[in-house]
Amino acid sequence: MTEHTHKQYDAELEEVRSRFLQMGGLVESQITGAIDGLANGDLAALERVIVRDTEVNRFEVDLDEACSHILALRQPTAGDLRMIITVIKMITDMERAGDEAEKIARMAKLIHEAGRVNMPAVELWHMANTVVTMLRKALDAFARLDAQAAAQVVRQDKSVDSEWQGVIRQLITYMIEDPRKISRSIELLFIAKALERIGDHAKNMCELVVYMVKGRDVRHTGVDNVEREAAAG
Repeated sequence: MTEHTHKQYDAELEEVRSRFLQMGGLVESQITGAIDGLANGDLAALERVIVRDTEVNRFEVDLDEACSHILALRQPTAGDLRMIITVIKMITDMERAGDEAEKIARMAKLIHEAGRVNMPAVELWHMANTVVTMLRKALDAFARLDAQAAAQVVRQDKSVDSEWQGVIRQLITYMIEDPRKISRSIELLFIAKALERIGDHAKNMCELVVYMVKGRDVRHTGVDNVEREAAAG
């Protein structure tokens, strides 16, 4: 590989990394926009979240093409190959996290267009803040090649799952005690499930970061093993 070709190859790899982080930043803003809209009832802001989902989709397609180009023409090996494989897999999770943000925005619109009547008093904001933080940490772990930081996010997903179970129990109680709250409860259930799925996608991405950095596939092996592999030399 000539020096010119080598520099071009490095530039292509850096472009993929940079574009993925940009995609992550957009998805993060989509999630916070949807949650803020649920809280304040800004229908215009919620509509912007829904419309901008096409931008997330475009990132996915463009990054897929860029990664395929590098695989076909540059034939990367070792760490570079793992990075490309990781990005290909991570963009799928990132795009799906963006889809969940769109779902939250759509449900929030329904709730506010109905005037928030018969709203159950369910606390979702802590769960929302947690999954946004997880996504942010996943992006940071990817950028810094930090396997141990990624493992911490995998551990954090357990608390999100616990909160999700708590929300289910609360909403079922509301629906049983007051049938008038069934519609709003179902909408909030969809929102809570979307948040739980965003947490899952952040966890999946962090397991891939461990693979990228350590060369070990830790998917489906349990949190304890992820932490061991991330800490291993």
